[in-house]
Amino acid sequence: MTDTLKDSSLSAIKWTEDGLVPAIAQDYQTGRVLMMAWMNAEALSLTARENRAVYWSRSRGQLWRKGESSGHVQHVHDIRLDCDADVIVLQVEQVGGIACHTGRESCFYRTLKDGEWQAVDAIIKDPEDIYSAGQ
Repeated sequence: MTDTLKDSSLSAIKWTEDGLVPAIAQDYQTGRVLMMAWMNAEALSLTARENRAVYWSRSRGQLWRKGESSGHVQHVHDIRLDCDADVIVLQVEQVGGIACHTGRESCFYRTLKDGEWQAVDAIIKDPEDIYSAGQ
C-alpha cells in the first residue's frame, strides 16, 4: 500500500485549529476499534509512506511511531477518510495483539453497566513488563 500523499489529499482534510485530525485504528480483519489518536499532516504522510502508524502526541508535542517503546507496531493496510473529511480510519494489523498502553487488545475495554464504567477485557500483558523491557 506504500503511497505518497499529494498536497490535494492533505488539503481535503478538515484539520482542527491545532492542525490535527482524529485517527481511529481498527483491526483490518475483525473490524474491532483498537484505539484513537491524533495525526498532523506529517504523521499522516509518514503513515502512508511507511505503512506503519505514526501519530502526533499532544502531551509530548512530537511524532510517535506506534510501538516504538512497546514493540506493538501497527502495520497499515488501508487509510480511509470519512464523509465529512474530519476523521481518519486506519485499518491495521496490530503486532502482538496489544494496542492499549494498559496491556489490552483495545483502548475501548470499558463498558457502561449500571451507570458505571466497568472493565470487560482482560489485560494480555502487564504494562510494566511491556515498557520496562527496553530499559
